[in-house]
Amino acid sequence: MTHDEVQIILIAASWAAGACIVGLAAVWGLRRRRLVWLIGSVAVVAVGAVAAGVVGTARAMFLSHHDFEVTLWVLAVAGVVAAAGATVVGTALARWSQSLQAEARRFGESGTFVSGTGAPVELQQLSDELARTSARLAESRDREARLEGSRRELVSWVSHDLRSPLAGMRAMTEALEDGLAEDPQRYHRQIRSEVDRMVRMVDDLFELSRIHAGNLGLSLEPLMLGDLVSEAIASADPVARARGVRLGGAVDAGLQVVADPAELSRVVANLLMNAIRHTPADGVVEVIGRTGASGVELTITDGCGGLSEEDMERAFDVAWQGSAARTPEPGSVFGSGAGLGLAIVKGIVEAHSGSVSVNNEDPGCRFLVQLPSFA
Repeated sequence: MTHDEVQIILIAASWAAGACIVGLAAVWGLRRRRLVWLIGSVAVVAVGAVAAGVVGTARAMFLSHHDFEVTLWVLAVAGVVAAAGATVVGTALARWSQSLQAEARRFGESGTFVSGTGAPVELQQLSDELARTSARLAESRDREARLEGSRRELVSWVSHDLRSPLAGMRAMTEALEDGLAEDPQRYHRQIRSEVDRMVRMVDDLFELSRIHAGNLGLSLEPLMLGDLVSEAIASADPVARARGVRLGGAVDAGLQVVADPAELSRVVANLLMNAIRHTPADGVVEVIGRTGASGVELTITDGCGGLSEEDMERAFDVAWQGSAARTPEPGSVFGSGAGLGLAIVKGIVEAHSGSVSVNNEDPGCRFLVQLPSFA
């Protein structure tokens, strides 16, 4: 590279840099203006930097007056064309931005955002992210609405379940006080049964409040799933026999799970009692434990006859019972009767980083508990 070429490069660079600095300062002053002004200004700055470099070089090369004028005209025409093109692009970007702004405003009013198409990648990505946020907010609103509905149902149903036994106990105690009870021992047994049922209801409410508050402390340890299932079946067998329901099950030999013994026992017991409660006489309830693709799988099948789609969606909601009937079974051993058993199951399983689901499987339902494997 010759000395003259180096000199020309330096002159062009210095003139172009000076024009660029001045232009960028002007653009910074317009930063709060409309997008079309910013894009047009950037185009003018670019053309101005080129023009400054050409002018500085032309003066150093001592061009003739005619050639210098021709160069200036070329630069002026090129600058106008560049500014016009930048204006078109800026107008399009401004329209895309205004459209996105209008959709965002409607999003704030209605809570729903519909992503448009055809915008530049950055604006399209912003639009898609707002659409995903809209979907998540809609899911959150639905979840909150279901929880609020469940809370109201729980308050209403628990109030009913408490009022009925309390009224019965009051009548029985008054009969005992007045000496009108023909069989006082039967009244005492009935009162004790009602008290036990209310205690179970309060225990379930306390357990559910711990789950929802995130205060369910787990003492994890390795467990033989077969032993735990055997104990649960043995405890539930007298109840099943009284209802004419047969219990069965099988667990893979040596299958272990890391869990809280008391809480996992409660999960199995709640699911077993729920299955027995909804299985008709001569029906079968079966418990199967095995290693699945994602960990340990525990399934409980019953003979309830199946659930509707709506019931399957609500099966683990607080206070769901699958029917509108609110009359408890006298002396029932099936929990509180307030529809908390399956909600507690879901909370305990999720606290173990697992999942629980239900689907129909002839002749009834199949509850599936999945727990992670631990090395």
